[in-house]
Formats: sequence, structure tokens, C-alpha cells
Amino acid sequence: VQLQACGGGQVQAGGSLRLSCAASGSTFSTYSVGWFRQLPGKEREFVAAISWKGGRTYYADSLKGRFTISRDDEKNMLYLEMNNLKPEDTAVYYCAADRLGPSRWGSSYDDQEYEFWGQGTQVTVSS
Repeated sequence: VQLQACGGGQVQAGGSLRLSCAASGSTFSTYSVGWFRQLPGKEREFVAAISWKGGRTYYADSLKGRFTISRDDEKNMLYLEMNNLKPEDTAVYYCAADRLGPSRWGSSYDDQEYEFWGQGTQVTVSS
């Protein structure tokens, strides 16, 4: 599967953005997909994941309530709705996909579990 993320940009603190990730090349609904981000000078970190067919979601504890992950398998799209953005959310955001399956879903927070990655989209939140 090939992934392409978009929707990043610059927003003021308290604002909202919706990131999109377009998938192509395979049967998207069979993949678990996730969002990760890399803050300046830091390692990539988990944001959220959604299972194949959207039955389960998983969020980084610090982002629960502000970020929402969703998918539209008919359109081969993955989304990340981000609300009440803070300057510390400034990062490059990446979408990722893999056929995790039930036995690997528990590790969906681990970027090493994902084989396919989008190119990243920059989100900048100003105070």
C-alpha cells in the first residue's frame, strides 16, 4: 500500500486541523493504520491508530479527547482530526499502515510494527 499525507499547515493555538492520508495500491480495509509524529529534535512518537475496518481505536494518553482518528475504506482515506491545538503539537505528522491483525493490535503504538509510511506533513501551532 502507498500512503500520502496532507492537510498540515500553520494554525494558532486553540485552533483545529484535519490531516488526511490517501492510500492506494492494495486492499486498504485489511490494514491497520496509524498516525505518528516527530517533534523537532525528538524521536517519532505514537499519536493514534485504528484497526482494520475501523473496529478499534487507540490513542496516546496525552492526546485523548483532542485528537480523533477515523477512516473511510470506500475512499481509501485515513483522517486525524486535531482540536484545541497547542504549540507542543508542532511536528511532522506521518501516516502508517500494516496488516497488524488481532495478535499484533496490542503493539499498534509501536512504529516498528508498520511497514508502509507516508511522506509526512508539517503541522505548526503558534502561540
